[in-house]
Amino acid sequence: MKPRERDYIYYSETTSLCPRCLNAIPAKIIIKNKSVHILKNCRKHGEQLELLEEDAEYYLKRGEYDKPGTRSKTQTKINKGCPFDCGLCPEHEQHTCIALLEITNDCDLKCPMCYAEAGKKHTLSLGKISKMLDMYQDSEFGKAELLQISGGEPTTHPDIIEIIKLARAKKFKYVMLNTNGLRISEDIDFVKELSQFKGGFEIYLQFDGFDKKAYFHLRGRDLTEIKRKAIKNLAEHEIPITLVSTIEKGVNDKEIGNIVKFGIETKYIRGVNFQPIAFFGRLNKVNLKDRITLTGILNRLEQQTNGMIKKGDFIPLPCNVERVAITFLYRSDGEFIPITRNAKIKKYLPFVKNTFTFMAEDVLRESAKGLLKGNFCDCLDFLKDFMPVVPAKFYLKSKKGKMDYVTENTFRISVTSFIDAYNFDAKSMKKECVHILTPDFRKIPFSSYNILHRQNAKHNPTA
Repeated sequence: MKPRERDYIYYSETTSLCPRCLNAIPAKIIIKNKSVHILKNCRKHGEQLELLEEDAEYYLKRGEYDKPGTRSKTQTKINKGCPFDCGLCPEHEQHTCIALLEITNDCDLKCPMCYAEAGKKHTLSLGKISKMLDMYQDSEFGKAELLQISGGEPTTHPDIIEIIKLARAKKFKYVMLNTNGLRISEDIDFVKELSQFKGGFEIYLQFDGFDKKAYFHLRGRDLTEIKRKAIKNLAEHEIPITLVSTIEKGVNDKEIGNIVKFGIETKYIRGVNFQPIAFFGRLNKVNLKDRITLTGILNRLEQQTNGMIKKGDFIPLPCNVERVAITFLYRSDGEFIPITRNAKIKKYLPFVKNTFTFMAEDVLRESAKGLLKGNFCDCLDFLKDFMPVVPAKFYLKSKKGKMDYVTENTFRISVTSFIDAYNFDAKSMKKECVHILTPDFRKIPFSSYNILHRQNAKHNPTA
C-alpha cells in the first residue's frame, strides 16, 4: 500500500480546550488549504478541527511585529494552569491594555448573542467601583491607561455620571463608555451631561450596520434609526465616537465596507472596531462553518472598499499580535489614506508602547525621546513617514485644537478577535490584553472570563 501524505502542514503545538467538557487538551496548529486550523483530540469527545484564521499568510507573518510583553501585578498563583488560574496569574504574558468595568448586569436590550447574558438586576456601588479602580491602577504601577465602562448596559446605572467622574479622578488616560445607544438616542439632557467629559473620553457605540434583519438576528429588534439618532445627538455635542461592530458570517459581513465609509463621512466618528462573533454567552446554536476571523474581515474590507483600504494596510497590534490588527488613516487632499501603507512600522517597533492606545502622535513623541538620548539614528526617515499625520505645529495647538485636529484628520480601524472554547489557543490566551475587572479584585482576560469564569464571579455590590 502506497503511503499517503497528510493533507496539512504541521506548524506548531499548543494547549486548547474541548468545548464540550472544557478540559485542557493538547492541540496542533496546522496549515490547510491556505488557512490556519487547530487540530485537537479529546479522549472523551474525539478529534476536533477548528478554524483559527482564514488567511495563513497574515498569520505566519504577524510574529514580525511582536514585542516582549509588559509586566503587571498578579492576583492569583499558578495552580491548574492556563486558563483556569486567571486572575491575573504569573503565566500571563501581557499587562492590561484595556480594563472593562462591568458596573451593572441590567440591560434595556436582550441581544440573542450577548456574551454577558445581561438582564439580571445587579449594580455595583460607587464605593466598590472606587476600590476596583484603585486595584487596576495599582496593578499597572500607577500607569493604567484605558478604562472601558461597560455592562450590561452601563447607562442604566443610576450613578453613571458619577462613575465617569470617579474614573476621570483616578487619572486614566482614556475613558470609554460602552453603550448600545438607546438612552443616548432618547435623553438629550443625558448627552449634555456626557459632553462635560470631552478630552480623553469617547463613546464606544454598538453598531452592527444598516440592515434591519441583521439587527433582529444580533440584537432582537430593529435599531437602525436608534443608532443614527444616537450618533446625531453625540455629534451635536462634539462627543467622539468609536463604532463597534459585531460581525457574523452571512448576517452582516457584507456591510463591513459600508460601515467604514459611513464612519469616515460622519463627523465625530473617530474609528471603527470590528469584532468577529465569538461563540460564548447567550448563543445556544453554534455553526462553526459560519465563523468569520480577523483576516476574513480584512479580506472583505479590501473587497468592499474597492482597494481603498487594503489588507496590507493593517499591522498586528504589537501588544497582542495574536488577536488584534489595526490601521490609521489620515486626511490628505480630501481623502483618507492609511499611514501604514508607506511608513516602515516594523523599524519603529522599539518606540511603540505595549498598549491598545497606540497612536501615531505617541510614536512621534517616543521617537523624539530616543533622538535626544542619541539612540535613534533614523529620525529623518521617521519624520518623513509620519509628518503627514502629525504636523510639527500639532504640539503648539491648544488642547481643544489638538482634539479638533485628531477628530477631523485621523480615523482608526481595528479588528479584535476574541477566543472561545472552540478556537482556544493557550499562547493567544496568555497574550490577551483586554481584561475584566472583577468585584473580588482580580483582572481576568475577557475571553477566559466568558468561557470559564463569568458564572463563578463573586458579585458583592457594597464590599
